[in-house]
Amino acid sequence: MAVRSGTREFDVILYGASGFVGELTAQYLAGHAPADCRWALAGRSREKLEGVRERLAAVHPRAAEAGVLTADAGDSEALARLARQGRVVATTVGPYIRYGTRLVAACADAGTDYLDLSGEPEFVDLMYLRHHSRARRTGARLVHAAGFDSVPQDLGALHTVEQLPEGVPLTVDACLRTNARVSGGTFASIMLGLSRADRTLRAMKARRAADPRPADRGVHTPLGTVHRRADLDAWAVPMPTIDAQIVARSAAALERYGPEFTYRPYVAAPNLPVIAGAAAGLGALFVAAQVPSVRKFVSARLAPGEGPDPQRRARSWFSLRFTGRGGGRRVVTEVAGGDPGYDETARILGEAALCLAHDELPGTAGQVTPAVAMGDALIGRLAASGLEFRTLEVTEDAPGTSAAG
Repeated sequence: MAVRSGTREFDVILYGASGFVGELTAQYLAGHAPADCRWALAGRSREKLEGVRERLAAVHPRAAEAGVLTADAGDSEALARLARQGRVVATTVGPYIRYGTRLVAACADAGTDYLDLSGEPEFVDLMYLRHHSRARRTGARLVHAAGFDSVPQDLGALHTVEQLPEGVPLTVDACLRTNARVSGGTFASIMLGLSRADRTLRAMKARRAADPRPADRGVHTPLGTVHRRADLDAWAVPMPTIDAQIVARSAAALERYGPEFTYRPYVAAPNLPVIAGAAAGLGALFVAAQVPSVRKFVSARLAPGEGPDPQRRARSWFSLRFTGRGGGRRVVTEVAGGDPGYDETARILGEAALCLAHDELPGTAGQVTPAVAMGDALIGRLAASGLEFRTLEVTEDAPGTSAAG
């Protein structure tokens, strides 16, 4: 297939390169893409894209050679031409349920690998239903949630599982700590998702019917309970985001996760009043999302395409602590880095695009998760680039200790 043979004009096309996260990703590629990588900036406005290229070239002279491609997110023909020009297309243009559907279709048709930053379950499920089969035929790898949603969770779980015994039931719990605020794109996706809860549920049910989990292995993502974590000096609160769905699909696809795999994600909170306040705030957002005028007003408070300055981002950090159990062993690992919603998301998306374009990877096609498509190759890339993957503890449990303990 052409996408595998390297006959395309560009190895990587970054769509949405003139947006806030898009330009951060372009900066990352300018500083880290190998000299022989042919890459291009893409979006609606040639003038804005050329401005990005000029700013990049002032710091990284080779960036002056980057291509500039124009295509509107609503123009299927232009997106089809764009997809045929690249081996990998990475897009930062969301919310994806509004602006991303045609680009996925174009990449599936062209046999072009695709990456996005979507944390929108409805979008991910609909894209599977519409394009997975065709992408398998053309050889395209469609990889959603390839930023902070949900690569640290997905690869952190894989990193933990690989240190546990094979062929036994495994349990992995994850707990997120961060001082960063929600990004504009993530906030927009949350508001849109809350307003489309019924459609999200319908898409989920249709996906389950079309994509059943393995009959011979169990994969579970139960909603955990609020509990105290002495090791983190914090309360662990269940985190019902797309991360658990991505991890579950990796576990369903890869036998290394064992005959029974359970995954529970949490977020750390300092005290119970904070938890109560967050619950009340989420409830208020749900109510606001149901009224279009109110949703528009609230969403405008943190609009996509905007973000904090470099000084604020430099003070931001995240840490994901994983606790894995199975076969009499307990493993504690950690994935940690800087500002998650912007700087680390740009790093992750950039390295994922380079990984798909240049690395030897498993022979997958269709809609696949980051762990299934890239796995250890992407872990290695991210670790080499500065994202931390650490093993903190490996112990053998006392005889009779339950894996789910």
